[in-house]
Amino acid sequence: MTTLLLSGSVAEAQQAGRPCAGDIKTLCAGIQPGEGRIKACIESHLTGLSPTCEDRVLTVAVTGKVCKTDVAKLCAGIVPGTGGIRACIKSHMAEVSDSCRDAMSQAAAGKKLFRRGDL
Repeated sequence: MTTLLLSGSVAEAQQAGRPCAGDIKTLCAGIQPGEGRIKACIESHLTGLSPTCEDRVLTVAVTGKVCKTDVAKLCAGIVPGTGGIRACIKSHMAEVSDSCRDAMSQAAAGKKLFRRGDL
């Protein structure tokens, strides 16, 4: 199972779903929670998220170990700390790896898949 990685405290990381609650309600209305259905719904809508939810998934992409290879491959030469990597990942959303896409959708769905040593 892919582990979701964010910088910051475990408490902050475990609140990953809150910025996306409205997106889940709107984009996944009628989807029965469980068995990964909400995560799959969010994954199918990664390019249509609200700004707050998008910020959460891009944070996962930019700071998480799972997406490190994607950032290096798709955004080589972009200086960190300027917002450029976020913009780059956003513009290459269709090209990110399955594991990175999975980590982003898990963050949006509010999955608590953190291990103490990962943060």
